[in-house]
Amino acid sequence: MERQFDAAVAMSGGVDSSVAAALLVEHGLKVIGVTLKLWYAQMDGCDDNLCCSVEAVESARRACRLLGIDHIVLNAEREFRETVVDNFIEAYSSGLTPNPCVVCNSIIKFGELHRRLAALGIKKVATGHYARLAGDPLTGRTLLLRPADRIKDQTYMLYRLTQRQLESSIFPLGDWTKPQVRAIARRFGLDSADRPDSQEVCFTPPGRYREFLLSERPWLGKKGPIVDLHGRTVGEHQGLAMYTIGQRHSLGRLLGYEGQAMYVVAIRPATNTIVVGPREAVYSKEMVVADLNWICYSEPPAIIRADVKVRYTTDPAPATLTVQDDGTVRVVFDQDQLAITPGQSAVFYQGDIVLGGGIIQPTQG
Repeated sequence: MERQFDAAVAMSGGVDSSVAAALLVEHGLKVIGVTLKLWYAQMDGCDDNLCCSVEAVESARRACRLLGIDHIVLNAEREFRETVVDNFIEAYSSGLTPNPCVVCNSIIKFGELHRRLAALGIKKVATGHYARLAGDPLTGRTLLLRPADRIKDQTYMLYRLTQRQLESSIFPLGDWTKPQVRAIARRFGLDSADRPDSQEVCFTPPGRYREFLLSERPWLGKKGPIVDLHGRTVGEHQGLAMYTIGQRHSLGRLLGYEGQAMYVVAIRPATNTIVVGPREAVYSKEMVVADLNWICYSEPPAIIRADVKVRYTTDPAPATLTVQDDGTVRVVFDQDQLAITPGQSAVFYQGDIVLGGGIIQPTQG
């Protein structure tokens, strides 16, 4: 690439990435827009996803044209399918509930994309994520911080980023709220200013990820027993792909529990069994977290007080973290938490600072 750029901007065609590019241009940086083409499940004529459909690519291109910057498209379909999508399938096949965005960010958007752009001589990559960065003057490490907009806070999705990835990243929206971002988009005349946000699994049509799972792993649709906490068979489930921890609906009639609200407490792929219990059985105070990525520490202290998020949509809750000899972390919350779900991420915070996080492990039994 002949031209020298200060940064590239990962652009999906949405308002956030378009405004990220606009802000960098406004600050006088020489930038280029980059859109990743990702794999998408072709189901009943739905052959393009929301993130990188032809319209999304054209929207990103129009934004770049309006801002007076170049735009390119990079194909990462194979890498996305082999990492994000296959991980999603395997996790569900193991009775886990994964978060594909966490995997995509670390491996594709801040991994593969950064690698390809570095090969082109571009060292910095900006995205439209709501997060902030800062340097730790004591350790020299790059810190990931929560943004000004707590509602749009995306640090939960970014906790797996390495120091190298954080050092080469720019988050222009960290000090802005979503309403302010939309106002900036209107000021620049961006056609994405009022476009709604995408919140579904991005590689299947909206609401159809379970259908996709069944097409890949038909046995996930095999019926099996529903048992209560005493091991008694009380019903029949419609396939493991249909359930997640804490779920109440789609359980059907449960013998001996007519008129009572029952919830999924455990998923056991080895026996194709769903375990159910009353609402109080879905609460727990402890969990084990593995596959850790630490942002603040090269080596974490043995005991840490932190606030912990167990899913993207919940607030952080105070807990004590104990680092085990095997590198896992035992988390004990101050108060019971609802529906701690194996396969989801647990992310650790101290104030605005993201300490790190990992994957919630299944309980024994």
